[in-house]
Amino acid sequence: MKKFNFRKVLDGLTAASPVGSSGGGSGSGAGGSVHPGGTAGAAGTPREEIQETLTSDYFQICKTVRHGFPYLPTALAFDPVQKILAIGTRTGAIRILGRPGVDCYCQHESGAAVLQLQFLINEGALVSACADDALHLWNLRQKRPAILHSLKFNRERITYCHLPFQSKWLYVGTERGNTHIVNIESFILSGYVIMWNKAIELSTKTHPGPVVHLSDSPRDEGKLLIGYENGTIVFWDLRSKRADLRAYYDEAIHSVAWHHEGKQFMCSHSDGSLTLWNLKSPNRPFQTTIPHGKVQRDGKKPESCKPILKVEYKTCKNSEPFVVFSGGLSYDKPCRRPSLTIMHGKAITVLEMDHPIVDFLTLCETPYPNEFQEPYAVAVLLEKDLIVVDLTQTNFPIFENPYPIDIHESPVTCTEYFADCPPDLIPVLYSVGAKHKKQGYSNKEWPISGGAWNLGAQTYPEIIITGHADGSVKFWDASAITLQMLYKLKTSKVFEKQKVGEGKATAEIVEEDPFAVQMMYWCPESRIFCVAGVSAYVIVYRFSKHEVNTEIASLEVRLQCEVEDIITPEPETNPPFPDASSQLPPVKSLSGSTNTVAGEGTMKDSIPCLSVKARPVRMPPGYQADLVIQLVWVDGEPPQQITSLAVNSAYGLVAFGNCNGLAVVDFMQKTVLLSMGTLDLYGSSDPYQRQPRSPRKSRQFAADNFCMRGLSNFYPDLTKRIRTSYQSLTELSDSPVSLELERCKSPTSALRTHTRALIYACLLVSICAENRENSFSRSRSSSVSSIDRDSKEAITALFFMESFARKNDSAVSSCLWVGTGLGMVIILSLNLPASDDLRQSEPVMVSPSGTVLTLKGAVLTFACLDCMGTLTHQPYEVWRDPHSADDGDKTRKRKLVMHSPSSSQDMGDHQFAVICSEKQAKVFSLPSQTCLYVHNITETSFLLRADVVTLCNSVCLACFCANGHIMTLRYLSN
Repeated sequence: MKKFNFRKVLDGLTAASPVGSSGGGSGSGAGGSVHPGGTAGAAGTPREEIQETLTSDYFQICKTVRHGFPYLPTALAFDPVQKILAIGTRTGAIRILGRPGVDCYCQHESGAAVLQLQFLINEGALVSACADDALHLWNLRQKRPAILHSLKFNRERITYCHLPFQSKWLYVGTERGNTHIVNIESFILSGYVIMWNKAIELSTKTHPGPVVHLSDSPRDEGKLLIGYENGTIVFWDLRSKRADLRAYYDEAIHSVAWHHEGKQFMCSHSDGSLTLWNLKSPNRPFQTTIPHGKVQRDGKKPESCKPILKVEYKTCKNSEPFVVFSGGLSYDKPCRRPSLTIMHGKAITVLEMDHPIVDFLTLCETPYPNEFQEPYAVAVLLEKDLIVVDLTQTNFPIFENPYPIDIHESPVTCTEYFADCPPDLIPVLYSVGAKHKKQGYSNKEWPISGGAWNLGAQTYPEIIITGHADGSVKFWDASAITLQMLYKLKTSKVFEKQKVGEGKATAEIVEEDPFAVQMMYWCPESRIFCVAGVSAYVIVYRFSKHEVNTEIASLEVRLQCEVEDIITPEPETNPPFPDASSQLPPVKSLSGSTNTVAGEGTMKDSIPCLSVKARPVRMPPGYQADLVIQLVWVDGEPPQQITSLAVNSAYGLVAFGNCNGLAVVDFMQKTVLLSMGTLDLYGSSDPYQRQPRSPRKSRQFAADNFCMRGLSNFYPDLTKRIRTSYQSLTELSDSPVSLELERCKSPTSALRTHTRALIYACLLVSICAENRENSFSRSRSSSVSSIDRDSKEAITALFFMESFARKNDSAVSSCLWVGTGLGMVIILSLNLPASDDLRQSEPVMVSPSGTVLTLKGAVLTFACLDCMGTLTHQPYEVWRDPHSADDGDKTRKRKLVMHSPSSSQDMGDHQFAVICSEKQAKVFSLPSQTCLYVHNITETSFLLRADVVTLCNSVCLACFCANGHIMTLRYLSN
């Protein structure tokens, strides 16, 4: 018999996390050595020790790429020649963006906020001014941008910087009102300082305030315009070291912009006004306007408005100049959203934004300040978005943003990652996604088009799928350095819109986000896609390149755990596990009817949470809904959230489970094959004697502890949970908390088993810790002698595979492996028609096989290895377009790919099943069902995610633990 050994080769990647891995004679900390793990198999054969050459010291976490929008942006800069954009943040990060795919991330070691960014135009360099009063010169010409020079101001605080085009002098204004000049080549102070008391008139004794603006004259680079906060403007001659003119205004200045001829400049003020000044008559502005102020009837000055924080004045050769500014709205409309105003001649356009404006820049055709600017776009940096407005069209449309910065446009509720996808899949998804683009965008190319992007030779097809709170699903191409959104699917289009005051059942179950995606299952080969939502529904999608107009098929499933109100004494001993010949339990509630009606009075019964569209629906090319399966109310109790989901395209089956039981649906024949409570799946094989309950207690318990809640309970206090997550992690122990019950209670239960982010782990552990007092407790031990088990046993893992369902089987057959929250594994036999021709007409039979295996903790994942230790994949159907114009036999006939395990006449067992729970991993030999290996992964924590993967031609069990550890157990055969 083949010997098994799982060897831990990677652990403790987060050195700050407490040691939480022990059991079975193994244990390694955050940087400790690797020890042999696990115990001997059931046969008791001593295991040969193998000298492992890899240790956890050889591995470290490194940052490879950063996706999403820059966190807390503060500054914006643009190189009009190289056409690249830079964004600074409050955390000291700099994000450099160019053409789609060009994305670079830099970080100041100090972590100080970036106040301002200035490009050395067309020189591949960038100057950053930070809140710690330091200037840095970045070299962008190398593969990884790095700081060449730094200059620290110790006695003065930096407020504004200006670097003229093709100049070697950087002007730095300070809070004291002084202006320093830095040589950009040597990056040292020149010694030339424009003191504030020399810049203003000697007769003026009051301090002008900090420097808020610096700019050189478009006509003469030897003259510098200095704007002070209190409204003072000084035009300084750098050669003669004196002021050519001084101007004063009784409102504070926020920004200044030149006319390209250098004879006029415009200022924005704190009262919402714009003033236009002429150098020949600086005593007062020759034009003053309050664009959004109400005009008074008596001819007085218009009412004051909110401050105009920034203004830009750009000229055109063949049209009126553009005046673009942010802010300046009237005070009488406090609820108006942040806006950007574009004044072109007499036309005034106000563009309302979804988020506060941080900064904006007008993109022009020329970098020379003394030429007609010819603006063509405005880049607007918002707190949570980046938009670019097209100025060349009359209605000022925005460009469609090609960057993956809208990952959290709607909060991400679940994610899935797929590597080595079929090579034609990414182009197909991109082509159908391009057809679904929104209307109203500019028809021109994205104007930020600089940089070079090399795909590289080491890439392979990778796809990330994200499910969101609004019911949308996004497919991302992760093959290259940056994410590229391929395709977006809206699951909410399957259902009718909820009318206000309609009084539907959903409002009582889900407060917000009734379409939030909880789980996803995707088969890249067959392109079958399945989604489970928070309102207890499952949608099966098929992929088609053709548009279709059809009705959406729907099924309703009655799935409820019903325990008879019979009090019987619990026997002292538990019955032994039965053989394969044990009696099969009867199938309950095989209800798939859609003609059920609500019960009398206020008692809801046999109604789903949402209404599927009954009329024909136009479905564009892409993923089209093939079947909607909904759980219904039972005796006034809402359906419970779905906790597990699996689909197999070769079998044509979808299986899903929750706290009450399991349902198996044939999506080819659109019929419900199985709808059974978890206890009924065992029959006489149930190793636990459970306490019966009265129906009244059952209903009250379900209503209080299992009622579905919307994601609104999770997002508002997100920050609080993050702050307390580490404390919750360290305090978590093997207390009698029912984790599978907590999954049912939590509105983010899908995150427990499907997320890849540690923050979700921390949040969910925090939820568990907060809800301990109100939760129904049970022992974490999976000992057969444990009692006081709750009758609600959640289905936590499902897996279709060709396997041996019983001990006496001589050949593999179609099976469904079911894992529960109590660590139980139940194997169901699937009796499929012998030929594919009969698949659409002959019924499919699903029945428990009587085989029950046990683990410690809730079951997370399954995998199948053949007799040589090679990972065996599930059978699948090769994709064919369901709406193809070719109706020939070749198109209609299904092409199946089966992965049957290899066998040998001199070998008794032909297959190995790897099962991992939140506490331990086991390897079973099939069909003998002998436990060959046990590894206790953790005792003080629990696993959030586990997957059996292939790394460097070796099968590994990768585990992500709630204490932050990442562990890899490698399969070794000897």
